[in-house]
Amino acid sequence: MAGGFVKTQKTNAYSKRFQVKFKRRRAGKTDYRARIRLINQDKNKYNTPKYRFVATGEDFSVEPAEGRRPFRALLDVGLIRTTTGNRVFGALKGALDGGLDIPHSDKRFAGFKKDDKQLDADIHRKYIYGLHVAEYMKNLADEEPEKYQAHFSEYIKKGIEADEMEALYKKVHAAIRADPSMAKSTKKPPKEHKRYNPKKLTYEQRKASLVERLNALNSSGGADDDDEDDE
Repeated sequence: MAGGFVKTQKTNAYSKRFQVKFKRRRAGKTDYRARIRLINQDKNKYNTPKYRFVATGEDFSVEPAEGRRPFRALLDVGLIRTTTGNRVFGALKGALDGGLDIPHSDKRFAGFKKDDKQLDADIHRKYIYGLHVAEYMKNLADEEPEKYQAHFSEYIKKGIEADEMEALYKKVHAAIRADPSMAKSTKKPPKEHKRYNPKKLTYEQRKASLVERLNALNSSGGADDDDEDDE
């Protein structure tokens, strides 16, 4: 239209396509796309809820429903690497032993052999009772005593030896069955937190640093000029 103008209906802020991702996604803690694909339910399932098994240590209970089916959940591994023997599969094994119905395969449990395509129960038991740690303790104590003293200093203080590892794990398992509630830590928080990034300087500090660098540069330049005059 001649001599007229077109009014902008969408502001510049509205037209921007960039959207800031969620905080936990920016921190690399949660993959929301994988989560929604895990719990999204089909429309013909009458909105039946899906539950995730995330192994946070918190007690999560659901009211019992009719029937005798075990409580069903889906393993949510988050952003970890699903390598064979990972700790998340150890938590999965504990949940399965506790009576949960979680779809799974034995391929990622510690002790699974690709060649035989079956799980070695003896190796799996060794990892459950910490016998792989006991074996590492023995080898380290024989080959590198100094590293053993540093690496297992807390074990040494409490008098824990490699031969007692299985009995210790059984004692811990029994204590968990007796009282599964999580105890609060009695460790006091540190008074000063470690900083791994340089402390931000104020304007006056940056200005003083700049003046100091300029003076040093000028003084070095003046020294070079004096040397040229002497020649």
